[in-house]
Amino acid sequence: MAKAIGMVEFVSIARGIYVADQMVKISDVEIVTSSSTCPGKYITIVHGDVAAVETSVALGEKLAGEYFVDSIVIANVHPGVFPAITGACMPDKVQAIGVVESFSMSTMIIAADAILKSAELESIELRLGNGLGGKAFFVFTGDVAAVETGVDAGKKIAIEKGLLVDTEVIPSPSELFIPSLL
Repeated sequence: MAKAIGMVEFVSIARGIYVADQMVKISDVEIVTSSSTCPGKYITIVHGDVAAVETSVALGEKLAGEYFVDSIVIANVHPGVFPAITGACMPDKVQAIGVVESFSMSTMIIAADAILKSAELESIELRLGNGLGGKAFFVFTGDVAAVETGVDAGKKIAIEKGLLVDTEVIPSPSELFIPSLL
């Protein structure tokens, strides 16, 4: 089981592709996602044990050179973050819905981890940059009190970094709306 997640963000797609290859060659990590994002950036997200992720991200930062934008490493990341990034989750039951939106992809990953650790919540989607002009958002579900706690946790992180766009709590989502979350 992966214990850590790391991400490197680039302003060059070509450099991002090259560096992603090098990041998985240097240490025992797996790619969660490695792709272009809006507006013309590239991200590589890896997971594995903490030391391997730290080594991989450090190499990514070094090789990025002038194309480096940002990076993160989160040790002991909540396991619900991984399927949310790949869009591979839809809880059996959607209760209240929380949404946190940020101007930063890396901030949103940090916030998603904090949100999931703050209360009994389930991931729906963690969208990073694609079709969003470089922004990111996280959608999650749980009972109303848990969702409010999660929104507060995510909001706090995004505000501290000066990158919060908006948050919403939907206490009783329409059954007609829920399928559109996929």
